[in-house]
Formats: sequence, structure tokens, C-alpha cells
Amino acid sequence: MHYNRRKFISFVGKLSIGAVIAPQFLTSCGNLTTPTKNFKDISKKRLKELSKLTLKGINPSKKDDLLLAKGLNYHSVIKWGDKINAKDTFGFNNDFTCFIPLDDNNPKDGLLWVNHEYVNPLFVSNYNKNNTIAKTKAQVDKEMYNVGGTIVRIKEENGIWNVVQNDAYNRRITAKTPIALNWDFPIKGKTSVIGTNSNCSGGITPWKTFITCEENYDGFWGETKYDEFNKPSHVPSYNQWENHYDYPPEHYGWVVEVNPKDGSAQKHIALGRFAHECCTLFELEDKRVVAYTADDRNDEHLYKFISSKPGSLKEGTLYVANTIKGEWLALDWDNQPLLKSKFKDQTEVLIRAREASKILGATPLNRPEDIEIDPISGNIFITLTNNKPKGDYHGSILKIEEKNHAFDALNFKSFTYLVGGEENGFSCPDNLAFDMSGNLWITSDMSGSSMNKAGKPYLSFKNNSLFVIPRLGKDAGKVIRVASAPTDAELTGPWFSPDGKTLFLSVQHPGEQTKDLKNPTSKWPFDKDNIPKPTVVAIKGDLIEKMNRLHQIENFNK
Repeated sequence: MHYNRRKFISFVGKLSIGAVIAPQFLTSCGNLTTPTKNFKDISKKRLKELSKLTLKGINPSKKDDLLLAKGLNYHSVIKWGDKINAKDTFGFNNDFTCFIPLDDNNPKDGLLWVNHEYVNPLFVSNYNKNNTIAKTKAQVDKEMYNVGGTIVRIKEENGIWNVVQNDAYNRRITAKTPIALNWDFPIKGKTSVIGTNSNCSGGITPWKTFITCEENYDGFWGETKYDEFNKPSHVPSYNQWENHYDYPPEHYGWVVEVNPKDGSAQKHIALGRFAHECCTLFELEDKRVVAYTADDRNDEHLYKFISSKPGSLKEGTLYVANTIKGEWLALDWDNQPLLKSKFKDQTEVLIRAREASKILGATPLNRPEDIEIDPISGNIFITLTNNKPKGDYHGSILKIEEKNHAFDALNFKSFTYLVGGEENGFSCPDNLAFDMSGNLWITSDMSGSSMNKAGKPYLSFKNNSLFVIPRLGKDAGKVIRVASAPTDAELTGPWFSPDGKTLFLSVQHPGEQTKDLKNPTSKWPFDKDNIPKPTVVAIKGDLIEKMNRLHQIENFNK
């Protein structure tokens, strides 16, 4: 499908020049930084300066570097192995990032949360995956430490974001951190489990705690598979952790909430167990919470939890989407005879949410990943990255319009815009982010084993990139590449600072295809040891500020 600018703007929803972003969407959804109270205060002189800045994209590139469009610059905030306090270091393969200011009036001092999704054993534990010798316990311990998440206090001084070393808030959450289960019944005999892993994307709760999501947990602890007679068997992991620790797979695959102030964490069983890419929250007027989450695997599903009590991620009902009929189907053992015939109780329904969803007739989707709430319309946008077995190599974007724009509605309309493809300039949309003017930012996730390979469908796109699609002005609807990643890397976790002047971004798995540490496929970020390192960067420059102020600039110019 040829990309059509006008159709895409119609798809996301037009914005009148004089419109003000609906404050309830900014303050109620857990996927946008709420602007500081003085965000609207900007001089006419500054608006005029920004209006003169031209948004010009960069060409596809396979250069081993983080390349940025004119008007942008970056610096590293923190990278793998950096010390955060006397005993802890920053983990591997940073993914989702989010920032909460310690003072709502000061956007330059706050807490940065970063996910650590998985490890490359060659870098982390010096284990070669082609080795016929099993991993040692010491190697597994290193890998367990390097996943989970990191909290660091960061401050911006003279335009540079730096970690506040040894700050009391700095801490690690790892695969060995004890984490409580937010549920009335034990899971495999436990009410508290050990660790979190596969932490992909996430969000922020209305009460300002971090949400981190466990995605491909089966790579660490394997999975429990059931045959036609409902008899379980264990499917081994490829990381071999269960060879040294007897932790059941059922303890993983959940949405995890982390309190930034003390590091305490809990897993929310009511939100279901599967490969959570993300979890995006919205707070209703009565303080009940709606949580959207998706299962990042081929032919899996889109979910929504609606709480029955204010501020609860436990009391309520989990639903799964039938996007063809536009219905949210309740994964409710008490009221679904089909579920009662298969599962013994609600706990088992939630543990085996994938099976339960298929029994009820949920729509299989093409790897549903990130979910973001549009701050202009309130509609929900989901990236469908690809589904290669079905011939979908380039992905699309799904839009959900809840009935009467009510987030707790049980009926909706869905629309799909095909965005990936050679004519359209990018492929495999993964993370989404709306800025404070409602412009849409998109990262791509082409596999490192397929990028820049002749005979593969991704050759023309070269390295993974970051794109922006403006909602206003002469560039409205254009797909504009504003950053290109280093070799093998993926750009993830875009998150804007509350003053709209910084974009935090992860550079994940540079040099992922390395077979020999003495000859890495990437050397970014170009340290003296020439070892590639996953890194969180701060992207700054007038272009970031212009995009966040675009609605004000267009109103000023009209």
C-alpha cells in the first residue's frame, strides 16, 4: 500500500491549529510525560525562532553510528556497566525509559527508570551460544543480574543530563529481587517470587510508580505446555537458567509495578500472563483504572483490564479483544461456561490467558506491541510489527475507538493503517510516542539477522531508525526519518522530558550479531575497549522543542 499523507492524518485525527491538548489525556494516561505547569509560557520571539527551523529528514544509512537530523544532538546518559552506586552497575540491553520529576515544577531533576530486556551471553557472561558445554551457575548469575531494571536520579545542568552518583534513589531490580504477587491466591505455592526478566516496554501509573512488562520470559525459564488432555509438560528455555534455579515459568510473564521511592515491587496477576510488550494506563474520573496491554507474539491478542475499585490493578476484570466484532470479551471464569469447562479457577485462566483468549474467540493479531493513547483524540494506537509466516513483513498500525470515547466501554471500532513497506520508507513499527503537540514518533524493529542482507525484504531500509509524522504544518502526514541506529541496534523507549526539550531514547543491542569480541560488528558508543554497549541517550536541540511546540507555532503563524 502506498503511503498517503492525507489518509494518515485522517486516520490519526486532524488537529485544528488553535486546539489545546485535552489535559485529561495528558494527566491520566501512563504513557506521556505531563508537561510542567509553565509549559505554555514561551515568548513570541522564541516561537518565531523555532518556526524558522526546517524539519529535514536523513537518508537510510548502514553506518555504525547514531545519526541525527539537522537541529538535533545527543549525549549519553548511562550505558551498560556504568556504576550507579557503590555496589550496583547499569544492566544490559536497555529498552523502555520513563522519567518522573521529583518536583512537578522542576523538569530538570528526577528519576529515570530503564528496562533491561535480555542479555547477549557473549558480552555478559562470556558464554558462546554455539558452545556444547552447559552454562555454569556463575555465568547464569551474571546474566540474572543484568536484566530487570534500573532507577537512577538524573539532573540536567548546562544542557547535559548526568546521573547523580550514589543518590539514595539509585538502585537495581534484577532477576534475583524478591517481588510480591498482588493476588489472593499463591502461584505455584508462592505469594512472593524471585526476580523479573524480559522487561520490554512499560508506563507510569497515575500515582507515579513505574510499570515494567515481562515479555519473552520463556527464553529464561521455559514454559509449561498442555496437551489435549490438559496434561502439563515443561518446554526448556534457551538460556538454561532452570538448570541452576528451580523457579517455575508461571512466576513470570506478568506486569510489574515498581515504587521508585523504595524499590519495592509487585506483579499484577489480574492483568494476565503472556508476553507483555507494554502496559498503558488511563485513570477514569472516578479514579478507576483502565490498563491496555498486548501479547507480542504472532497471532496473539490485545487486552484491556478495567478496575472495579479506584486505584486498583487487582480488583476488576481482564478483557481480550475481538477486533472483527468490536467486542471486549471477559476472561471471567465465574461467568464464562467455556472457561469453566477448561480451567479450574480464575487464577488458572489468568496464568493461561493465551489459551483462554482463543477459547472465547479473540482475534489473532500480527505481533501487537506498543500501545499509546493519542493525547488529541483519546483513541488507542497499537503497533502490529509483523507476522512473517502470514506474509506480513512490514507491519501496520491498529486504531481502537472506544464506544462513546469511554475507556471502560465494552464495544469499539477498529481500523488498520498499513504503514510498513518499501514505498513508505520504513518497516516493522515497534515503539510509538506522541509528543505534546500530538505528533507521532515511531521506532522500527527489523531483525538484526535480516537487516542489510541481500535477498531479505529489509535491504533498502538499512539500519533501524526513529521517525516522526507531524500532525500540523506543511509536513503534516510525512514520514520523516530523524535518527538512524548503529549497526545491529534498535532504537527503543522514546520518552519526552516534561519541558519538551529532551527525548530520552535507548540504543539497544548494538553489535548484536557479533561472533568474536575481538571483532565486534559495532563499536558504538566508541569506548576505548571497542566493545559495543547498550546506552540511554538524551536527544536535544531546537528540533525537539519545535515539534513539542508545533501547535503553538502554527497558531502563532496563522
